[in-house]
Amino acid sequence: DGGYSAFVLAKAERMRQSSVEDQKRNNLIKKELAWLRHGAPARTTKPKFRIDAANELITNEPPPRNNVELLGFANARLGRTVYELHNARVSLGERNLFEHLDWNIGPGDRIGIAGVNGAGKTTLLKVLTGQLELTQGKLVTGVTVKPAFLSQHLEELNPKWRVLEAVEQVAARVEIGKGKELSASSLCERLGFTNEAQWTPVGDLSGGERRRLQLTRLLMGGPNVLILDEPTNDFDVETLASLEDLLDSFSGTLLVVSHDRYFLERVCDTFVAVMGDGGLRDLPRGLEEFLELRALQDHDSSMLNQSAVKEKLSSSTIRDLQKELAKLERSIGKVDTQIKQMHEQMELHA
Repeated sequence: DGGYSAFVLAKAERMRQSSVEDQKRNNLIKKELAWLRHGAPARTTKPKFRIDAANELITNEPPPRNNVELLGFANARLGRTVYELHNARVSLGERNLFEHLDWNIGPGDRIGIAGVNGAGKTTLLKVLTGQLELTQGKLVTGVTVKPAFLSQHLEELNPKWRVLEAVEQVAARVEIGKGKELSASSLCERLGFTNEAQWTPVGDLSGGERRRLQLTRLLMGGPNVLILDEPTNDFDVETLASLEDLLDSFSGTLLVVSHDRYFLERVCDTFVAVMGDGGLRDLPRGLEEFLELRALQDHDSSMLNQSAVKEKLSSSTIRDLQKELAKLERSIGKVDTQIKQMHEQMELHA
């Protein structure tokens, strides 16, 4: 049937048949299936028996990441400071997107950023990466920070380069955490470029393939801070699954902006919301809390619009009444004049 659930089931079956040394990997698959039970049905619709089959494979639900171990690696690679914003103001033209913003991002943080459209999520990422300057306030960046920013805009590459060549221009090998290394070819394959596809000229790639290549090149640079702006755009389910696997072993700091709730919940541990009110709001209850806040905000906006309509109608009614009153006053004036003329005529004939 295809789709994410079928993919995870097939993957779990392969792991079931693997040796004991792969048991940790199998546990991670079980966690993916646990996540699938709660989230994936909203991403795709599948027959109920497939969801039931996935649930049967879940006995214990081990954590998908060893956060203590990953934090140890992050501290070693990053030190204590990653990014700090102090009393920050971020403006675009005359519009202030953020006011008096204080935000501390530490080593090993895995932060999902949700928010309404146009509220400034991408702008905030650009501030952190130095692409935009603060209007006011201070940004402190750790001296060991080596960021990689996957933006929504594709980078320009030599169209004659082969895919593998474009990746090897960055590095031939990269450490992916816990002392493990991947070659450029292996990383390409994990992100959906088969051996044959690795020899495709960059100029012949589709938009989605170019975005995958952009991500591969970023990861090949060995960053210790990974900043992803809508990373699920144009990715198929297998590429998403591979990306989730890679991010599980990433031992640096991770910041992700995405409208894909289930991807955010899969790869992030804490969440903040950009609601367009000048600040960042912590979401201790996760993205469900953001959905509640957005619904409340939409309701308040709707009520405000209704009030404005009523006020406008009221003003219009007042103007109409004033016109009618003036009309009546003119009519009364004419009647008074006629009465006065009639009295004068009666006096002449008396």
